[in-house]
Amino acid sequence: MTQNLAATVPSQIRAVSGHPAGASTPMEVWQGLSAAVVDAIADDWYATEQKYRAGRMEHYFSAEFLMGRALLNNLSNLGLVEQARQALGSFGQNLSEILEEEPDAALGNGGLGRLAACFLDSCATLDLPVAGYGILYRYGLFKQLFNDGFQTEHPDPWMEEGYPFVLRREEAQRIVRYADLTVRAVPYDMPITGYGTRNVNTLRLWKAEPMEEFDYDAFNSQRFTDAIVERERTADISRVLYPNDTTYEGKVLRVRQQYFFCSASLQEIVDNYVAQHGTDLTGFAEFNSVQLNDTHPVLAIPELMRLLMDEHHLGWEEAWSVVTATFAYTNHTVLAEALETWEISIFERLFPRILEIVREIDRRFRTDLADRGVDHSTIEYIAPVSGGKVRMAWIACYASYSINGVAALHTEILKRDTLKDWYAIWPERFNNKTNGVTPRRWLRQCNPRLSALLDEVTGSDAWVTDLSVLADYVDAADDTVLDRLAEIKHANKVDFAAWVAQREGVEIDPEAIFDVQIKRLHEYKRQLLNAIYVLDLYFRMKDDPSLVVPPRVFVFGAKAAPGYIRAKAVIKLINAVAELVNNDPVVSQILKVVFIHNYNVSPAEHIIPAADVSEQISMAGKEASGTSNMKFMMNGALTLGTLDGANVEILESVGPDNAYIFGATEDELPALRETYDPRAVYESVPGLKRVLDALTDGTLDDNGSGWFADLRRSLLESSHESADVYYVLGDFEAYRQTKDAMAADYADQRAWQRKAWVNITGSGRFSSDRTIRDYAQVWQISPAPIA
Repeated sequence: MTQNLAATVPSQIRAVSGHPAGASTPMEVWQGLSAAVVDAIADDWYATEQKYRAGRMEHYFSAEFLMGRALLNNLSNLGLVEQARQALGSFGQNLSEILEEEPDAALGNGGLGRLAACFLDSCATLDLPVAGYGILYRYGLFKQLFNDGFQTEHPDPWMEEGYPFVLRREEAQRIVRYADLTVRAVPYDMPITGYGTRNVNTLRLWKAEPMEEFDYDAFNSQRFTDAIVERERTADISRVLYPNDTTYEGKVLRVRQQYFFCSASLQEIVDNYVAQHGTDLTGFAEFNSVQLNDTHPVLAIPELMRLLMDEHHLGWEEAWSVVTATFAYTNHTVLAEALETWEISIFERLFPRILEIVREIDRRFRTDLADRGVDHSTIEYIAPVSGGKVRMAWIACYASYSINGVAALHTEILKRDTLKDWYAIWPERFNNKTNGVTPRRWLRQCNPRLSALLDEVTGSDAWVTDLSVLADYVDAADDTVLDRLAEIKHANKVDFAAWVAQREGVEIDPEAIFDVQIKRLHEYKRQLLNAIYVLDLYFRMKDDPSLVVPPRVFVFGAKAAPGYIRAKAVIKLINAVAELVNNDPVVSQILKVVFIHNYNVSPAEHIIPAADVSEQISMAGKEASGTSNMKFMMNGALTLGTLDGANVEILESVGPDNAYIFGATEDELPALRETYDPRAVYESVPGLKRVLDALTDGTLDDNGSGWFADLRRSLLESSHESADVYYVLGDFEAYRQTKDAMAADYADQRAWQRKAWVNITGSGRFSSDRTIRDYAQVWQISPAPIA
């Protein structure tokens, strides 16, 4: 692929703006440059699609894909960054400024969606025949703003001015039918470029559109609202990611969404099989595998049964044989609420035929297990339909040929606890696929200074596609390399401080320790533990002005689900602590607290290269894997965390001297729980009583919401069985000691730099390329380069 952006960019900008390139707005320049990139890859994209469709393919079904900005990622992968810079410079535009015009594609939320995006990047880089399938959300999750420290949710209209990297494919639309509604599923395709390859993979996103855009008869009869009712009802399907499901109607919309993209995607895959291989669908699984990214796409299982039986006339046994050879299931959690269950009445309302198939799956499952000698209570517990609910995870486990966890510890917990009954019957289905992140975005792109150093130390950019080669250079960190590493980190921190000042209005000191916790807000992730520590440190400093405390900046970033009140209370608490600390004339000279609003991929790209410490402090046994821990590690931040998720494997990679591990382990917690009394901890651990009392004694203001009192009660005053469910107080003292020790160690900068280098060079096993190579063996696919 040979390209000359200097020749194509000005004309693409003129086509967008109707003005000469030099007279166009920055947004129009971004659109024109993006269109030029799409033009550059168009032929290879088409060739890739044609080659993949003719052979065996993997189809990755996910409710979310947190892609981040596309332009720089594509320019980097294609080796066109300098061409783009020169092309824009020829008419007075700066590439860095133009890149800031791009909105983040609001197609995902947290680790699940970002993992899917990393996987697509690796599949393209490895020339693997994989396509992603999801929903083109109009507003995504939400745009987060703070009002008096409270999270407020606002629409995130990320496609308002057009998005050149999402192309409408009207000709490939499908029809999705519910009992109460029939809609068109219109595909929009996003190109996924790989690094150093001509292959361009595809993420296909479905948008729900009405069969008729507008009811003229209703409008002409002066029933103006009726004229658009059908359109808006249909648009709801692809309007928002994870609509609030605390109400019944919210649950109905979630299930409607899930069926929508599963049905449309499977219709396309089946039709492609027929076009390529004929009408005998018994061979479907020879050419197609579908990975279910958690339980959201599990409706694909009964939907494929429906397509095979009702539209292609296979009998049940033939269809079930195809289905059970097609689907693989990734479990991402041990939390009960994430193992989706839906009321049978929702299925009755939306798709009675799917319910019939699910009931038949359940009937045959019960017979199957009874024939195997499984006792009735176990059958009832893991039956796909029970207690008036349809259990999506159990359908996935029964119908999938592969079931995997996403970290070594997580997979063991699945086998021993969460899915133990399934493992007892079908142990051969279980396997581990430790998550990974793409080093292209999370090191090459977001940390160019460190990337350049790695090129110099290793002598090439081979590490970009094989991160494991860095392990050969763990001993290459002489004084010159470590000096460079220190300079790079400091420069990144200066950049980040300027970004924070501009975006959040908070001045922070680049000489301070940057201690970071950025992730979805959930109680098990224990942002509350971090906030309690900061408040305790504040009180210690107020009590003893002579206390020596290294300058520290505590950085938070997180969104809470709109209906998750306690998570929103933690956000309010962190902001209240920030107000207390940052406005103290003495303490604020040493400590600062910053909550990055509307945290998503682009802010992470600023935060991670600047971080010194990576907080991964979930209660042991609750975090499936974590992927932010891997991104921080690649960029030289040291992990401070529990032995949970992928932290276990990070510790194996770097050794105990190069990470800070604290707290009760997953094995220890059951015994500790038997005698755990959080109120006794509250009374006995120095400083803890004062911190918790500050939530309700007027020190901190929750604006009369009562939220801080509820947080305090959740730790102290619930029934014995449910008090401090996530062991926040139980781990506090160990956390405080470890965090204090970490801060003291930071003073020895040369030792700290060596630890950072060990983390960087030990990060190879956490590349998503390694993860995808592991998956490719399960999927039975091989590279299919177009050139």
